[in-house]
Amino acid sequence: MSQVTALSDSDLEGFCLRHGVPARLHRLSVPTPTVPAAAAAVGTEPGRIVKSLVFLARGEPLLVIAAGESRVSYPALASALGVGRKELRFATPDEALLITGYRVGAMPPFGHRAELPTWIDALTVPEAGTVFAGGGGVSALLELEATVLHEVTGGRRAPLTRTEEG
Repeated sequence: MSQVTALSDSDLEGFCLRHGVPARLHRLSVPTPTVPAAAAAVGTEPGRIVKSLVFLARGEPLLVIAAGESRVSYPALASALGVGRKELRFATPDEALLITGYRVGAMPPFGHRAELPTWIDALTVPEAGTVFAGGGGVSALLELEATVLHEVTGGRRAPLTRTEEG
């Protein structure tokens, strides 16, 4: 595969400025590629960290936003999308980079190379209050209100993560 130039925290910051997105970019002194690392870096609970995950359904990319250390349920996502479970898969890191322009571990919820259909987990992502998302760089986080996250992504809410029971 040819080398793809990744977008950065500066690209995300520019997107927010151009589109009037009220968000604050935190450039940190430590990497934040995981929910626990991100929560520790900004002194918040893991449930306030939202992760942006790239999936392919019938070969078409989409973004799923979930919070904390929850895991996306493939059957729940397939059902929400109206596709068979076998028609759905997680994008590889290379595919995610090609599709969005951002590296896994730094993936923001918007500002990608192309706008993606977005689904937001109704079980874990709060509808209000402050959340932190990938900031476009491995040591950057984007702080914004959950209402802004929903508005900018145009995400559809559905229960997409596994419960404790399964």
